[in-house]
Amino acid sequence: MSSNAPVNATVRRRRVFYIPGYDPIPPRRYRELYRKESAAQAGISGYEISILPSEAKVRFGWGVKAHMDGAEVDTQVEVLIWSDIVKDSMDQGILATYAQLARTAAAYIGTGALFRLMRLRKGPVIAALYPVGFLLTQLGLALLAAWILGQGLALLHPLAAWGGLVVVPLILEWFRRMDGRFFAYYLMHDYAYSARHMGANPPELEARMAEFSAEIAQALQGGSDEVLVVGHSSGAHLGVSILADLIRDGHVPAGDPALSFLSLGQVVPMVSFLPRAHRLRADLAYLSTREELFWLDVTAPGDGCAFALCDPVSVSGVAPAGKRWPLVISAAFTQSLSAERWRALRWRFFRLHFQYLCAFDRPKDYDYFRITAGPQTLAQRFAGRPPSKSRIERATSGYTSLAP
Repeated sequence: MSSNAPVNATVRRRRVFYIPGYDPIPPRRYRELYRKESAAQAGISGYEISILPSEAKVRFGWGVKAHMDGAEVDTQVEVLIWSDIVKDSMDQGILATYAQLARTAAAYIGTGALFRLMRLRKGPVIAALYPVGFLLTQLGLALLAAWILGQGLALLHPLAAWGGLVVVPLILEWFRRMDGRFFAYYLMHDYAYSARHMGANPPELEARMAEFSAEIAQALQGGSDEVLVVGHSSGAHLGVSILADLIRDGHVPAGDPALSFLSLGQVVPMVSFLPRAHRLRADLAYLSTREELFWLDVTAPGDGCAFALCDPVSVSGVAPAGKRWPLVISAAFTQSLSAERWRALRWRFFRLHFQYLCAFDRPKDYDYFRITAGPQTLAQRFAGRPPSKSRIERATSGYTSLAP
């Protein structure tokens, strides 16, 4: 679309609240990603965009000034930070991590959730099984090395064979320190965090979500044409509950500003399929009928870490009469990325999970920067857009209760 093409432009000022997934990295990473990728997309798509210091009083954020589709738009982006909670939950020793492994595997296998999730998409289930398999492989290699060393020591004295065990903690610690390459500990902590309370939110997360809700409620009191909440990965199911609370509590005014919700690369079933996820299931059912917002869910089959094109409400078995949300569409990585770019990214699974926040060299109707910095609301941009024909809506969860 040309930057001079006339559009139904109603947004001059926007507030964006970005909810990250389970990520211990400081939020400045998201600012740098936005700065770099918005410049790349602007060069490809022919609009102007620049990153500025934040004008809003926020914990961490930035300003965006864009000239797009013949309009000037000012956007204030805030990252809703819960990385400190993530880091605390990851502060586990090696033995504690292996105990987490056993508990998490028992939670997903014992409840039958794992097998039901596999009926939806195998990619994210494989991603969930990867840390289990690789951590057990690490332990196996450490024990093998201990046995080999022990056999050598036994030549000196039979009891000396036990001395081989000294290498086990050393090898396991080496793997833990190298987890920036392997991601086994990181993913194990991620899935363990959801399984710890069988799908219920831990108290510290509920308290932080209440703070987020209050910040968004304040932004809805005026001064913006659109308030856009973006939930990425695990942040998508947090966004569902935060917005459900906002509407239930009467904090969404009639009319302006428009309230929009963009869920990206969601992994909602990993939580909603667990037995004690009553809160999330109730919020999914409630939010799916509300007229106060527009909810767009974007995934892509090329993202092996997301439940691609799975309607999070329907597959959780809680779709009520009158369901209207979300509108489920595909970011279509294989079409919106050139063949050369797709080949470069295809096997970089974690990078692809962040592609929704990045530039596309052959963009279709999904453009993160037009959505977050352009002159149209989310509802205007996707008005009349049909849902993906290949979306999955069959109820698959074995737990559908909305209350304990």
